[in-house]
Amino acid sequence: MSTVHATAALLSEPALLRAHLRALAVLDGAIGDDPDSARYRYDAAWGPGEEAALMENGSGDEFSVLFTPAGVLIRGFDHESEMSPYGTDDEQVWPGVVDDVPSALRPLLDEPAFYDEGLATPRVTACLWRETGDTAWRTGPDIGFPPGSPDPDGSGHLFRLLTDRSPEAVQAHFEDYYERPVPLEAVRHVLAGHPLTPETARALNPAALSDEALLRRIAAHPEVDAYLACDGEFDLTRTDPIESIALPAGLPVEPVAGCGAGGTHYLCGPDGPDSARPVLYTDSEGQATLIAESLAEALTLAVVLPSWHDALAGFRPPALNADYMEDNPDHPEVRDRLLAALRLPPASESEVLARLLTTAARTVPDGFLPTVEGEEDAAFEPMLRLPAE
Repeated sequence: MSTVHATAALLSEPALLRAHLRALAVLDGAIGDDPDSARYRYDAAWGPGEEAALMENGSGDEFSVLFTPAGVLIRGFDHESEMSPYGTDDEQVWPGVVDDVPSALRPLLDEPAFYDEGLATPRVTACLWRETGDTAWRTGPDIGFPPGSPDPDGSGHLFRLLTDRSPEAVQAHFEDYYERPVPLEAVRHVLAGHPLTPETARALNPAALSDEALLRRIAAHPEVDAYLACDGEFDLTRTDPIESIALPAGLPVEPVAGCGAGGTHYLCGPDGPDSARPVLYTDSEGQATLIAESLAEALTLAVVLPSWHDALAGFRPPALNADYMEDNPDHPEVRDRLLAALRLPPASESEVLARLLTTAARTVPDGFLPTVEGEEDAAFEPMLRLPAE
């Protein structure tokens, strides 16, 4: 029989559990086509000093894991369980399930989100907790489970990915839920705590970060469109370059955006549903550089590091972006909001800067330094200024 008692013995330490739940939320949001339909979510601002991991399967089953200074409380609800308040004569929580929850954690069960209208008790069939400083997970010690069910309180299926945290189990779950292959290496990457890069996000769901999908999202979000056109210097209405260009390798180029200073962003290479096209930027002074390996990466650069031009000229933090931040102190909030709207992974300035410099350095050796079309001797100059040795 699978019950909270068996679950308690298999749960990890609170810090590891928190990291695992955050990773599940990241994976669910990246794999699905609609983040609002994700089963696993993580709210880092659930309450003052509180964070919450939430799971809803869309069929009435759910759990919440609340992380607080006083400890962690896990509440599970199996809507078909005989232990549901709806299945009892008095519509009360099953005896013993929450009776021993410590007073420091008991108020967490009173969260209105855990109640249904007309029900005087929270939706709960399984409950576990661990106070700060405790060395083990606790459950009600004297729960009389109803006979005849291998999973009477629902903990076996509710907490399956919390007790079996292997990449293989997580991969199997998401493949079954979304009915499509999910790459194991990408799952391993996220579960290991590594940042969700555009490359990993694309591996988890190629369609979500396709050029077409990203351009649709920009058009659907006026705030994103306005920011990119102004601060991001990535104006989708400016697709008429000053002069046509050609790449040495003969790859096709497609103008996708421009900036007020006369620069143009190009997608390089043939368009295809599964291909990521590098992004080349040319300015009005005869300079050019690769800035990103894909449109997703270019948009991340424009949102996270609006002063990226200065980075190619040798500026580094803290001077890099300092003037922009002084004029726009709310940029961190704006940045996070725009990335979320575009479904782009979170990224820090240091990560984005490192990617920019690596990509820009291959402009010349990989054949991306353009010439003016029809003028073989009219090559652009690379924008990246390497430090003197």
